[in-house]
Amino acid sequence: MPDGTAPEPEPGQFRLNCVAGDPRWQDVPDPAGLCARVAQACQPVINYSGALEATVLLTDDAQVQDLNARFRNQDKPTNVLSFANEDEQPDADSGALYLGDIAISYDTVLREADETGKSLQDHLTHLIVHGVLHLAGFDHEDDAEAEDMEGQEVEILLGLGIVDPYMAV
Repeated sequence: MPDGTAPEPEPGQFRLNCVAGDPRWQDVPDPAGLCARVAQACQPVINYSGALEATVLLTDDAQVQDLNARFRNQDKPTNVLSFANEDEQPDADSGALYLGDIAISYDTVLREADETGKSLQDHLTHLIVHGVLHLAGFDHEDDAEAEDMEGQEVEILLGLGIVDPYMAV
């Protein structure tokens, strides 16, 4: 599987690099293409006019649990983690602002997709969108924030042809 690296983003373009850290993610056709489509769909929601970059690490429960324990003090796996870049200056070479990193666990995403009757690809897409929105400053710490973030997720996912993930199945 290619590493998902693309050419430098054009001004105003969002590049979402996709890195496969677990070979089981090959179950999803063209993860790099999926990341590119998600980046394009999320770009209007991100309040930045210059070039943007972020990275999605497709990994497993063990690595996500390690990251969660080290950086969030929660020693357990989860479906998605987002790590926003605190440097708000664009890269001197590329001119792109690096938003941060997203880590997604195959084990948890597959289990959740099976439990909810969603396809692995649709659930992965939702979690990438969710992670990107976190990098862009959205959160769900209270009801109002959660409603706003979920509304953004639903709108982006509908644009990608995916039904509302919050509807009761």
